[in-house]
Amino acid sequence: MTNEETPYVNTLRFLAVDAVQQANSGHPGLPLGSASMMYTLWTRF
Repeated sequence: MTNEETPYVNTLRFLAVDAVQQANSGHPGLPLGSASMMYTLWTRF
C-alpha cells in the first residue's frame, strides 16, 4: 500500500467502525484488520 492509498484505507476503517457502532453489535477487529486487503481486492481485481 502506498502513501497515496492510506487515506482511502483509513476511510474504510472509519466506515467499518461506524457501522459496528450504529448497529450496537459486533466487534470492529476484523474490518479494521482487513481494510487494506479489501481495498487492494476492490481496486486491483
